[in-house]
Amino acid sequence: MPLTTPKEMFEKAYMDKYAIGAFNVTNMEIVQGIMEAAEEEKSPVILQISAGARKYAGHNYIIKMVEAAIENSNVPVVLHLDHGVDFNICKEVIDGGFTSVMIDGSHFPFEKNIEVTKSVVEYAHQHGVWVEAELGQLAGIEDDVFAEQNVFTEPDQAVEFVERTGCNSLAVAIGTSHGAYKFKSEPKLDFERLEKITQLLPNYPLVLHGASSVPEEFIKTANNFGGQIAGAKGVPEFMLKKAAQLGVCKINIDTDIRLAITATLRKVLNDFPAEFDPRKFFGPARQAIKDMVQYKMRFVLDSSNKA
Repeated sequence: MPLTTPKEMFEKAYMDKYAIGAFNVTNMEIVQGIMEAAEEEKSPVILQISAGARKYAGHNYIIKMVEAAIENSNVPVVLHLDHGVDFNICKEVIDGGFTSVMIDGSHFPFEKNIEVTKSVVEYAHQHGVWVEAELGQLAGIEDDVFAEQNVFTEPDQAVEFVERTGCNSLAVAIGTSHGAYKFKSEPKLDFERLEKITQLLPNYPLVLHGASSVPEEFIKTANNFGGQIAGAKGVPEFMLKKAAQLGVCKINIDTDIRLAITATLRKVLNDFPAEFDPRKFFGPARQAIKDMVQYKMRFVLDSSNKA
């Protein structure tokens, strides 16, 4: 099945109140684990590449891995740029085969964000490519994306932003954050704000960034075998399910993939200290990714059997 855009995915997700998982990828094992999970769950899926991951792996390597992944695929797959920082990188990946891009002008003043986003929308739509934008800011760090504090999305501004830019979906800030340390105290999301945005933008797909749940079993395993990941806390799964009931059609998951790999590698290398065949430790890491993604699709995103 060839790559697609999120359009039909999101229309179905919005109507039936579930979400599509957007999983960040950087190497072969991650792509394989995600795709194996999607095939078995019969779930649509978004493979997303950050600018940092694209630089690390190389554009052509990314494209060839994805081409191999979808060669015999029976589920819809989107190839998405996560956090494109400017027009140039968005243009490069559009020209290079991506079917969806995120232009992140959230660090700019409102008018500048509109200007930058609109320029990407105009080019992308000429090539049949979907555009996600962001209004508001998420605290935390992910690759080259950093903000010290959350700046929540203003509902009225969201309407104006969407109308003036023509972006296809909008990432909103309601209290999630990038990285593994999302909350210092009790987790809380501003669902009242989310509901207001949804009311003002009916039938419009919203996106939740920084939405890893940071499973305790990964943290415990990593720390038991030499890790120092103290105080990590993610978004409770019931909150993610609730967000999907309120217009969120795309939920980004990156940190949980990193933690699945880290926990597995630490355990395997500890249990088998004489092992030096990478297949013997990257194989279990791939399986951990697959298991985690399947769980998310089935029990959190509710996207199983929606392909």
